[in-house]
Amino acid sequence: MVLIPSKSRSSLRALVAATPVLGSVLFPLLVSLLMVRVGITAGVLAAVLIGCLWVVAMLRTAEMPGHS
Repeated sequence: MVLIPSKSRSSLRALVAATPVLGSVLFPLLVSLLMVRVGITAGVLAAVLIGCLWVVAMLRTAEMPGHS
């Protein structure tokens, strides 16, 4: 079992809580801005890349019950 210091644990909990919120707010803003400024192709590519990175970040920071 890996022991995590309490300061790091609270930072990790903040990251876990912020990941879905930041992703759901920033994703549509970034994609729509890219579509307006650069083009539809850039927006679609950004949507795919940001979506993949967001899912990876969500999986890496997920807290599973009983696995503390």
